[in-house]
Amino acid sequence: MKKIAVIGAGSWGTALAITLSTKGHSVKICDINREHVQSMKEHGENIKYLPGIKFNDNLNVVYSNEEAVENADIVIFSAPAQFFREAFESSKKYITEEMVVVNVAKGIEQGTLLRMSEIAYSIMPGVKYVVLSGPSHAEEVGHLMPTTVAVASEDIELANYIQQEFSTDRLRIYTNDDVCGVELGGALKNIIALGAGISDGIGFGDNAKAALMTRGITEMQRLGEKLGAKASTFAGLTGVGDLIVTCTSMHSRNRRCGIMIGEGIKPGEATKKVGMVVEGMFTAVAAYELAEKVGVEMPITKCIYDCINERITAKEAVEILMKRDKKNEMQI
Repeated sequence: MKKIAVIGAGSWGTALAITLSTKGHSVKICDINREHVQSMKEHGENIKYLPGIKFNDNLNVVYSNEEAVENADIVIFSAPAQFFREAFESSKKYITEEMVVVNVAKGIEQGTLLRMSEIAYSIMPGVKYVVLSGPSHAEEVGHLMPTTVAVASEDIELANYIQQEFSTDRLRIYTNDDVCGVELGGALKNIIALGAGISDGIGFGDNAKAALMTRGITEMQRLGEKLGAKASTFAGLTGVGDLIVTCTSMHSRNRRCGIMIGEGIKPGEATKKVGMVVEGMFTAVAAYELAEKVGVEMPITKCIYDCINERITAKEAVEILMKRDKKNEMQI
C-alpha cells in the first residue's frame, strides 16, 4: 500500500482521500484553512463539504503541506484551479523526484491562460505529473458509488501506475496520454454547464439543453485541436462524459449557479449562494481570452462570458446564439 498526500480538503479531495484510504493506502489530508482542518480532526469527517461520511483509521488529517507530503509516494492536489499554483509552490520544497504528483483541479489559470500541467512544469520541470479527470461528483465517490474516470500523463507508465494504485471495485480508471485534451475537457465543460443551468433557469426544455451540450462539445474540441489535443479525447470520459454529468446534475455547482443566473440573480450573488468555488465562472474568462488569442471561434463561451460579466442578459445570449449565421453542422 502507498503513502498518499492530499493537498486541499474540499469535497473532491476528501472523496478521493476516503476512497484511497478504504483501499488500504495510508492517506494524509490537509487544507490551507486551519479552522476547517480542526473541524475535520474533531468530527472525523468533512462536515463542511462532504458531511455524513466518517473517516477510517487509514485517513489522517494534518495541519500542513509538509506533514502531508513527507515520505509520500503520491501527492494529490485538489485545490481549486485558480489556487493550484499557490498550493504547488508551497509544496515544492517537500516534493522529491521520486514522488508522483496527481492534479484533480479542472480549470485554466486566469491571466497566464495556462493549464495546470503547464503551471506544474514551469515550477518544477522534472515533476512526474498525472492529471485525473472525468464524470465524478464527489458526493457519489465519497459514498463509494460506481464511478469511472481517466488519468493522463506524458509518461504513460505514470498513468498506468496511478491506474493501478487508485482503481477499486467502485472506481474504474482508464489511461490516456493526451494531457492537453484531458485538462481542457475538464476545464471547458464547466462553462457549458453554466450555460445549461442558465437554460434551465430561464425555463427552457430538454431540446435547448441538448443543443447547448452538443454544440458545446464542438467548441471544446475546436479549441483543443488548435492547442494540440486529440479530437478523440473529447468523445471520451473527460470530454462528453464529464459534460453530461455536469450539465444534468444538481450536484454540479456550475449548473446550480447557472440556474440562478437564468432566474435573474446577478452572477456574483449566484456564486455566493452556491457557497463553493464555481470553476466555470473563472474558466469562462480564461477560455474566452485564450480563444481570442489563438483565433478560435467559440460563440457559446463568448455569450456566457458576456453574460457573467453582465454585458448581456441570459435571454439576450439565447437570442444571439439562435440568430447566428446558418452553418453546416459538419464544419467543426
